[in-house]
Amino acid sequence: MSLWCRGIYDIFLYLTTVIHPNNHKNVKSSETDILVIGGGPAGTTFATLMAQRGWKVALLEKGEHPRFHIGESLLPMNLPILERLGVLDQVRDIGIVKRGADFTQGNSGTEHQTFYFDQALGDSPGHAFEVTRSEFDGLLFANCRSSGVDAHEGVRATEVRDLGNGRHRVESMSADGESLEWTARFVVDASGRDALLASKNGWKRRNARHASAAIFGHFHGVRRRPRDDEGNISIYWFDHGWVWMIPLPDDVMSIGVVAYPQYLKTRKVSLDDFLMSTLKGVSEIGDRLSGAQLIRPAQATGNYSYFSSRSSGSGFLLIGDAYAFIDPVFSSGVYLAMSSAENAVPVAEAWLSGNRVRYYRSRRKYQRRLKQGISTFSWFIYRFTTPAMSHLLNNPDNRMKVVQAVTSMLAGDVYSNWTVRWRLMIFKGIYFVTSVRNWRGVQDNRRKRRAGVGVDLA
Repeated sequence: MSLWCRGIYDIFLYLTTVIHPNNHKNVKSSETDILVIGGGPAGTTFATLMAQRGWKVALLEKGEHPRFHIGESLLPMNLPILERLGVLDQVRDIGIVKRGADFTQGNSGTEHQTFYFDQALGDSPGHAFEVTRSEFDGLLFANCRSSGVDAHEGVRATEVRDLGNGRHRVESMSADGESLEWTARFVVDASGRDALLASKNGWKRRNARHASAAIFGHFHGVRRRPRDDEGNISIYWFDHGWVWMIPLPDDVMSIGVVAYPQYLKTRKVSLDDFLMSTLKGVSEIGDRLSGAQLIRPAQATGNYSYFSSRSSGSGFLLIGDAYAFIDPVFSSGVYLAMSSAENAVPVAEAWLSGNRVRYYRSRRKYQRRLKQGISTFSWFIYRFTTPAMSHLLNNPDNRMKVVQAVTSMLAGDVYSNWTVRWRLMIFKGIYFVTSVRNWRGVQDNRRKRRAGVGVDLA
């Protein structure tokens, strides 16, 4: 090396090692095979499964358990994953049995229609659970730790830097201001709606096909469905969107309104009062709310449906809500998060083992399954508030077992079961015909969905 080149190289080393701001702080550094960002269902599922396979795994969670979270309704297809994680019995102890989902056209005077999971096609379990998410997430996090994961709470990942050849340096900050730095051979973004990698790299895209927002709260004293149906989730349509009612332990009911943005812009009162007036405006809900009490202030979230233009790359992967989030109408969020985490395991193992051919094959399979699950739910979600969909769900016709196929979708069976998939195609055809017969209602629904994108719920 010439003296001139050597001088330039020495200056470069000085700038990167001496002047770099991190060198003026006490930065604690660690190395690991896998660094997972986020300690929700997606992150803890992936970290646990990788630790069970003998890999060195670290996990950073910005919050501390227990923490409040919505998305309290699990699907039957969650149960096999929970069993593989070794926590199914613990979830059974903290949850309420959910045997199905019922749908009601609000202010119609008609009875609700229940879809029971034990009527589904295929091998999906005949029930699921409703859970308090603070307990559920805390349980998964504790199991993750006991499985050998170096799991940290109160540590926020701030930067992910590509070091080349798939290695990354993840910079983070603890709640007490300590700087922590991790060098990892593989990084998994499970940061939920923070969508750390997608946001910082400009990959995050608002879902232009779906504009909605939500106001939600927890109640005491809400009347439940009778007997074995007391744990079922209830869904109600009303003029401006739909409502969920999820029974939880200790006489708690989670209730949320998901509505078009232009309706939420009409709010002139507090969130609490707006939520209550909306619910009481639906006669079937008002009857169940008689004597009920809101036990925590209502909360709101703005337009939240989005996706990332990338799901993976050299030495990194996005799972769960860090990749995409869609409307919670079918309680798909936790299941899609946990199933994406499980499907990501072969991708990470192929990369870490150095088998690039197997890595690219498993990554393509992962991306295909990820999009398949999301697209199956999305087709129903985009059309859920249309008159045709409410008519079909309230007047089920099980010829060719299409209703049982829809029940399988509601149970989370959205991947490889061809018996379900071809019947869902038939249901889509029936929906199309029904829509043509009610084209005015379809056009009105489209106008509502497209009107208004941003909404300030503060």
